[in-house]
Amino acid sequence: MRRIKRGSRMRLCLSGGVAALTLSMAAPAFAQVQSPREDGTVVVSDAEVPVSNLLSPEGAAYLRHLIVDKPFGEGPPLADIKAERARQDKIMHVFLDPMLKRYPVKITEERIGGIVTDVVIPAGGIAPENRNRVLINVHGGGFVTGARSASLVESVPLAAVMGIKVISIDYRMGPEYQFPAASEDVAAVYREVLKTYAPSHVVLYGCSAGGMLTAESIAWFQAHGLPNPAAIGVFCASLGKLAAGDSAALAMRLLGAPGRPAPAKAAPPPPPRGPSYLGGVADDNPLAYPLVSPAVLAKFPPTLFITGTRAFEFSAALNSHNQLAKAGVESQFHGWDGMFHGFFYNSEMPESREAYDIMAKFFDAHMAK
Repeated sequence: MRRIKRGSRMRLCLSGGVAALTLSMAAPAFAQVQSPREDGTVVVSDAEVPVSNLLSPEGAAYLRHLIVDKPFGEGPPLADIKAERARQDKIMHVFLDPMLKRYPVKITEERIGGIVTDVVIPAGGIAPENRNRVLINVHGGGFVTGARSASLVESVPLAAVMGIKVISIDYRMGPEYQFPAASEDVAAVYREVLKTYAPSHVVLYGCSAGGMLTAESIAWFQAHGLPNPAAIGVFCASLGKLAAGDSAALAMRLLGAPGRPAPAKAAPPPPPRGPSYLGGVADDNPLAYPLVSPAVLAKFPPTLFITGTRAFEFSAALNSHNQLAKAGVESQFHGWDGMFHGFFYNSEMPESREAYDIMAKFFDAHMAK
């Protein structure tokens, strides 16, 4: 084990599991703990959790902004899916507009394998060493939103940092479509890409729903005779369901979300949104949740996980990393203390730029020259 100091932060690197995890070194504030329940549930009250002292000044300021100002609103998404997509696209441009100033790129629309994609390349051109390499991105947005907006937020930094082409897929989403529509779209693009690029020169990655779709796509490739790409990035996500473990219970409270209110006696039911993308899928289906199948996991390519300790998927991502390591698959896990779901969408934070560098190094190391 080796400790690496970096400014006011410390990262603990665990060599045995090929993992890196940023841990808080601050002394916790003690809370009043009620008597535990017989099932082991612990109810904590009066806990004081300050903004992590391991964050950069920019990261700490933005975390405070999220907790105190709640800039993106609260409550359930809008029932009108078109309005909700427009709202989410507006949020994504809060991140994309400054990102495009920091990372100049060229963006073109191309239909690949019959699927609409955004192709992103550095404004200065693709680096010579990457002319025969490509990244494929599948965007986040809960399988409902994010096309042509979150997709660019995930693609622009890596295209610029690596000097590489990124193909971001506008895959089919709910409620109009259900599983496995997105997996089919990714496979269609991947088949077409393989006509030009060797699989050892291709990396697939995504954040949130895109991280889940990345894992689902690898399971789909296995089931349909397609070769693995050189590596994958499962960011802000896991190889199974996102809500699991301690972080599912704690993360949103650490971001200032209130506890569950008592149900109103005469509260009207929420308006229907239509079928969800994964709503009809069985929990034991490895094409949707590869984590449930050791045989599927054993055939995964090298995998990189990126998350934060205040992200609700933190525990699920860590568990997925451990299960890959158990299956003998190369896996790296990187978590930033105090960071939240999809934190690297904000390119103005040093933590995000650290994440881009780690992604770039991992992908470069695993793609054939």
